[in-house]
Amino acid sequence: MDSINKLHAAPAGLLSGHVALITGGSRGIGKAIASKLAQLGAAVSICARNAQALEKTAADLSAAGATVHSQALDVTDDRQVKTLVETTETELGPVTILVNNAGIGSPGFGPIHEKSEDDWQRVLDTNLKSVFLVSKAVVPSMMARRRGEIIHISSLAGKNTFAGGGIYCASKWGLQGLAGCMAEDLRGFGIRVTLVCPGSVATEFSGRTPKDPSKVLTPEDVAHAVSMIVLEGPQSFISEVQLRPVAKP
Repeated sequence: MDSINKLHAAPAGLLSGHVALITGGSRGIGKAIASKLAQLGAAVSICARNAQALEKTAADLSAAGATVHSQALDVTDDRQVKTLVETTETELGPVTILVNNAGIGSPGFGPIHEKSEDDWQRVLDTNLKSVFLVSKAVVPSMMARRRGEIIHISSLAGKNTFAGGGIYCASKWGLQGLAGCMAEDLRGFGIRVTLVCPGSVATEFSGRTPKDPSKVLTPEDVAHAVSMIVLEGPQSFISEVQLRPVAKP
């Protein structure tokens, strides 16, 4: 186990001077990503709807030595998103790494004919509209500095269909298209856009049937993939990562 940990470890300080903004950063995948990027030296800004959970995560990160800003908000609200980016850049500096991680499953699971318009709107707003809003708020300063990393945390549900996944899959397939177009729009400005598509992850993500924990990914697996992306050499970029557990469910 020690040899594996050494193999997967990266030297601290590699991201010194960087500012990472992670949406949905209070728990699960978002918290793991914030922790990993902070370990590598980045200052981190995290946001989520749950103020209490966000406060605890911010305290944990600070206790571990991270420079952290936290802000409770709704990432589907354009005004709140703009305030988040402005406050982050005032307190920490320009955002150089954006991780669009915020997402929901429920109420997106179930046969489409049993779902409501409100179900559709909630999932699409959180999983797709928020990516548009946060990216749009961060991109101008990245363009001006001609550098930046934008990473969208999607799902293999953005590439595969399954019974009862209509609304959720629609949001992730939409994200697939948005990410690809953004990559083409922004690569000329030195901004790299990457889509990360994990399989099932052992988190509190609602709406899915619990699986054998030995046959699913951990939040740290996804965070490790993100760290590899941001440490990629300057002449290339990883456009997409598909992440699966070694053991088949």
